Amino acid sequence: MSALLRADGLGKRFGGLRAVKQVSFELAAGEITGILGPNGAGKTTLFNLLTGFMAPDEGRVEFAGKVLTGLAPQRVVNLGLARTFQLCRPFVGMSVLENVMVGCLCPRVRADGGGAARAMELLRMVGLERKAQTPAQLLPYGDQRRLEIARALATRPRLLLLDEPFAGLGKAEIDPLSDLIRRLHAQEGLTLLIIEHKLREFMKLVTRVIAMDFGEVIAEGDPEGIVQDPRVIRAYIGGTEDAHGAA
Repeated sequence: MSALLRADGLGKRFGGLRAVKQVSFELAAGEITGILGPNGAGKTTLFNLLTGFMAPDEGRVEFAGKVLTGLAPQRVVNLGLARTFQLCRPFVGMSVLENVMVGCLCPRVRADGGGAARAMELLRMVGLERKAQTPAQLLPYGDQRRLEIARALATRPRLLLLDEPFAGLGKAEIDPLSDLIRRLHAQEGLTLLIIEHKLREFMKLVTRVIAMDFGEVIAEGDPEGIVQDPRVIRAYIGGTEDAHGAA
């Protein structure tokens, strides 16, 4: 089966710092893959390169057989690759419903019409339908995470990149959000690429892990194998903690 996403030799420098170094990997349709690594490993920079928010200094990105390298984010998302961000970024001054309707304006979706109806359907999916008219900036932080996902889903992605979806959340919020992510994969057929530092929840969600350190891919494999890899232990877990209990 051909890859849905292919990164080939991606590199990015910021002055003398090589934030991403010769990163190559493939994602097959239907996978839930995780990107693991300590702060500063280059994970979010990699997301930015994949989605057009940064241009790579070297390498290329292909998605569904099309070259994405050099395309602006709005063109990337219209091809079916959407993302969320570490920090929630609702459109201030707009309601929760209006925030999601913005995603429905994507040319990929707009021709189907029914923006408000589709936006409400997505709010029901993520459990925010009762807050549709609430100003988005007034949502509790956990609900803002759900809004980020609904807004990305409005663009009808084939691949959704989630950048630390559990950041700032407690267990009471993480478990329902984990269930939502699983439903999106099972019911909507979404391919998912996830960055997350809460390892217990992360390892339960993903079926394959790409581990990074200092901008490089240092290991790939299933969650059970990755947490026993000496390179990952040295880079991220530190060798003294139980991988499944580290935060």
